[in-house]
Amino acid sequence: MPVLLGTSVVPLDSTVNVAFPAIAGAFGLEVPAIQWIVICYTLTYGSLMLAVGRIGDIFGHLRVFRAGLVWSAAAFLLCALAPTYPALLGARVLQGIGAALVIGCGPALATLLFPDEMRARALAAYATAFAAGAAIGPLAGGVLVQAFGWEAVYWIRTPVTLAALALLRGVAAAPGPGRRETFDAAGALLFTTTVATMLLAVNRAPSMLALLLAAVAAACLGGFLWWSARSPRPLIDLGLFRRPGFAALNLANMLVNLASFAVMLVGPFYLARIAGLPALWLGFVLAAAPLGGMLGSSLGGWAVARFGARPVVLAGAALTATGLLVVAFCGAATPIAAVVFAFALQGVGVGLFTLAYTDVVTATMRREDRGVAGSLAMLTRTLGVVTAASVLTLLFGATEASLLAGGAAAEDAFLGAFHRVFLVAAALPALALPLLARRAG
Repeated sequence: MPVLLGTSVVPLDSTVNVAFPAIAGAFGLEVPAIQWIVICYTLTYGSLMLAVGRIGDIFGHLRVFRAGLVWSAAAFLLCALAPTYPALLGARVLQGIGAALVIGCGPALATLLFPDEMRARALAAYATAFAAGAAIGPLAGGVLVQAFGWEAVYWIRTPVTLAALALLRGVAAAPGPGRRETFDAAGALLFTTTVATMLLAVNRAPSMLALLLAAVAAACLGGFLWWSARSPRPLIDLGLFRRPGFAALNLANMLVNLASFAVMLVGPFYLARIAGLPALWLGFVLAAAPLGGMLGSSLGGWAVARFGARPVVLAGAALTATGLLVVAFCGAATPIAAVVFAFALQGVGVGLFTLAYTDVVTATMRREDRGVAGSLAMLTRTLGVVTAASVLTLLFGATEASLLAGGAAAEDAFLGAFHRVFLVAAALPALALPLLARRAG
């Protein structure tokens, strides 16, 4: 399916995680500096996501999706050709814009091409394909980095993007609303600024700059809430968050994704430094997490139809916490098979949770708001990922520095920081369980 192929260029960004050690070596970076590879990209598409979903609802999801593929193809080449680290970060911002255009409309395309009674199955196929891209990424990334260098994890996606564009020529757009609605530009600007400044404030904490950014975020959020209450057609209907369990479910999605990103953020350095794996094998081991996500997404479509969303989100959060807790106790002598099992287990949990969560959000919102519904699901996921890149990196760096200052050997300091990060990560989905137990769907 061309939509699934086109969407795959976004989760294929997991190839970049395998290249973290190589990128750090090429530009002479310390581990904490690598967070900006994640932040510049995810902060950009995360802050734009909701606005893009609304634009797709108004002007056509397929049209916006195609524009995103064209933009992404160019951005991948700019990343590969970046001569300096700042240039690479700038190209990652451009890549984030393309990603927002693609995944801001991808879930809507996946559901609107099928009748509502097939919604869970369509979402399961979309989520499985998304997880497949994330799984192929580390596998391909290991081969590419070892054979061609870190640049290959970017330029390899340009031909994939162009192939999807070619195949989309035969896809007809789903019927749109009879009357074109207006786009809430003021609301979109306020919301985008809120998300961007809030995430930067988290990243810069603790500092005076963080306080300033937090103040700007609070002011913009207040402005967005005030404006949305008075706008005849706001960016998103805020009344949805007054429904029982809806706000809690979105918060839980953020926590689960915040926790699970620890695998892709810190995992590559554990596998390279402690396990001593070359890039090729590192990619194979990292792929266990998204492969588990594929399995979880596939099972989730069946489980939601049979049992409903509530038990599925609870099971997903519990499995995520369990898998991350197992990772927290991995050390220098841990067999790689045990690491693979733990990565896969938390991946299954995330796949189950994400499928059930997305189904609830999509069912809650109007059919003509499917772009916003899909974007909300991706936005809360992205908030978790960017927060993880900031908070978990800060936690890792502070713990490692403290242990080194106390006289610990380099390997012991790394493992101490690694264990603490994953213990915190395992606690987050567990904290989400009481929220979900009240009402998950």
